[in-house]
Amino acid sequence: MSKPPRNLLIPFRRDQKNDFASGTGEELERSKVTQVLATEGATPRSSGELPWRTKFGSALHLLRHQRNEEALGELARVYVRDAFRRWVPEAKLIKVIVARVGSASFLRVCFQSARRQSSAGNIKLSASDVVSLKIQ
Repeated sequence: MSKPPRNLLIPFRRDQKNDFASGTGEELERSKVTQVLATEGATPRSSGELPWRTKFGSALHLLRHQRNEEALGELARVYVRDAFRRWVPEAKLIKVIVARVGSASFLRVCFQSARRQSSAGNIKLSASDVVSLKIQ
């Protein structure tokens, strides 16, 4: 039987062994989602954040310093959906909740990890299945 994949967790932090913390399972999947959404991916208006993999990430950075209108929330939903399809296909995007507070927009991205998806189609979210981000 093979071991489940293990990799670094986001945000980076030290573990008890004086190394960067690593994880598996749902903890790793949540970390993947956070990293994809928080990394600036290449778009027609930007070159991408990671020089060795410019396309990795999402287009959410394009929404910064824009008018905080209803259209901004819809664009955020599209950018999150596209990032999930391309970079985290093993996670099922449930919904993206956009909250506008003053000049800032906040996203709550609800997803279901592949390990928790049931064949009956029942959606049971836990705290590990929600990622929160601030756009502006």
